[in-house]
Amino acid sequence: MSFQQKNITVSLVNFSLILGFFLIRVLQMILNETFNSTNVFRLWGIIIVLAVVVTIFATILTHIVSAIIEAIKTGEKEPDIENIADERDKLIDLRGTKITYSISSLGAFLAMLTFAFGQPPLVMFTLLIFFGVLAQVIGDISRLMLYRRGF
Repeated sequence: MSFQQKNITVSLVNFSLILGFFLIRVLQMILNETFNSTNVFRLWGIIIVLAVVVTIFATILTHIVSAIIEAIKTGEKEPDIENIADERDKLIDLRGTKITYSISSLGAFLAMLTFAFGQPPLVMFTLLIFFGVLAQVIGDISRLMLYRRGF
């Protein structure tokens, strides 16, 4: 697995877990009838902190573990990690970003549509966060699929 694929896999796992946590918490708030601005703002803060901190921590941990495994396999004290992005990597990243932005834009449209149909602004902003995280997950999946296809 290449350096870029490892990074994408870490991001995919991270944002999938965050999306699952977000959906469970929102469902709990709806079922317990505690879907109010205080709880939702707190959840947004948790999601943002998780996205930043866990992504950084998981990426660093993945690089350390990869370096250790590479050192064990090759027997070198300082293994050479290939983290060079060529044109193919840049094209795959560009296509994944295009898909991410498309999903996010569609989600923003749907969120605004709920507001236009009379739902409270809290629903609209919650859908914006949901579609932002979902777009990242779908973008990472598409990047991995493009790497697996070889293009």
